[in-house]
Amino acid sequence: MARGKGAIKGKRGKAAAAPPAPAATKSNPTGPAGLPLPSPVAGTNLVIADIVLRAAGGMLRNRMERGLLVKSYDKAKADKLVDGRGLATSVALWGASHLARRSPIGLAVVAGGLAAKVFYDRGKRLEAKRRARKTPTGES
Repeated sequence: MARGKGAIKGKRGKAAAAPPAPAATKSNPTGPAGLPLPSPVAGTNLVIADIVLRAAGGMLRNRMERGLLVKSYDKAKADKLVDGRGLATSVALWGASHLARRSPIGLAVVAGGLAAKVFYDRGKRLEAKRRARKTPTGES
């Protein structure tokens, strides 16, 4: 059975593609989902969305960090650990997250470093347990 040119190249994806959503205009200030946008200027809407997402992400991150730390420490100590970061720690955390977000290689480097840190901490803990078992408890 012979096929035409259109059948050889294929039109996969073109038939299934939805028509583009209408953008917000001055006469129609709603976005693609029909939600009203705060401004008719697209750049302003992007800035607002960026600020809201960053603030919400930061609040969620702080709550999650405190929740994880409360399992091991009391609430006051957990708050001090989360809020008491210095500038160097904040910059290092930002740099690591930025590197991990940018490329798969960066993600592998950061994940490898975190895995090494976990294994190092675990080894130190096991070594401390071994030392505690070797020292007799009855001696003064």
